[in-house]
Amino acid sequence: MSEETIFTKIINRDIPADIIYEDDQALAFKDVNPQAPFHCLIIPKEPIATANDINENNSAVVGHLYVIAAKLAAEHNFAEDGYRLVMNCNEYGGQSVYHIHLHVLAGKQMGWPPYTDKPKQA
Repeated sequence: MSEETIFTKIINRDIPADIIYEDDQALAFKDVNPQAPFHCLIIPKEPIATANDINENNSAVVGHLYVIAAKLAAEHNFAEDGYRLVMNCNEYGGQSVYHIHLHVLAGKQMGWPPYTDKPKQA
């Protein structure tokens, strides 16, 4: 890995996380600052910094994150009611950890737009 992130430390078990799913390609764990009754992050074990870095070589693992999300939705009984999947990209997209991660939010009615717009700083 080029730069170690908090997610790298979770993958390596250097720091604890409430892990709810793991396979050879990905890991899912509960968000420490949940924004919904169910809020987890699904991360690839392969380091991919941002959505801009998704390419032909790693697109299968990104698709796998969505398969895991659907699996978790069924296992936790919110597939039928619905849920939101979010992947932020870079600063203006709200990305704070530069290792892609898919947010899975469920258990309440989601509004739109999801956030209040903040004006762009000059």
